[in-house]
Amino acid sequence: MDTNDLDHAIAFYDAVLASIGMQRLWHRGDMAACGPSRAETALCLARAFDGLNAGTGSGVMVALKVDSAKQVDAIHTKGIALGGKSEGDPGPRGEHGVYAGYFRDLDGNKLNAYVPASDQP
Repeated sequence: MDTNDLDHAIAFYDAVLASIGMQRLWHRGDMAACGPSRAETALCLARAFDGLNAGTGSGVMVALKVDSAKQVDAIHTKGIALGGKSEGDPGPRGEHGVYAGYFRDLDGNKLNAYVPASDQP
């Protein structure tokens, strides 16, 4: 995720991802990574390498698979409380019963937290 203010983005993601049990894995120079562990997929934050301002990609979205609808609710609520913007309140989506919530971070990057129907009780 590109950011114009790495320190602010790190604080945002530290709090948002902690709401679903993820943590910052490392921070070096102009990059930081968050995730459940170093052995699993991580969400990386970085200042734009080309020196331009960070921007959002049209149609670009990061989807975070979580363990429960409660975690979808928690990450969406935390993201909005910290200044993010809702792009769709948590709830059932589509004919397959996915439970998802959508929001944008402080730089306008779009995120989706979801739990597939097969993982719901």
